[in-house]
Amino acid sequence: MAVIVRVPTTLRPLSGGEKQVEVTSGSLSDVITALEGAHPGFADRLLDESGDLRKFVNIFVDDDDVRYLDGLSTPVSDGVTVSIIPAVAGG
Repeated sequence: MAVIVRVPTTLRPLSGGEKQVEVTSGSLSDVITALEGAHPGFADRLLDESGDLRKFVNIFVDDDDVRYLDGLSTPVSDGVTVSIIPAVAGG
């Protein structure tokens, strides 16, 4: 089995229009590396210059925000869904 990554509309051009992409399991960092390998451009959109998650991107492993777990070290097992949620601002 693999990990399913849900891709938001704004990033779907990077995934060839796909709403979901399957990649190998591991840590969240491994998932992002696999996603980048299959669909170049994701790492630049998700990670800042120091390799940390960008502040305006929220990533959930199942229903848990990784910022409240182990961040990029959060384990992602086979069969788990990772959701990328861009932050929304407005006024």
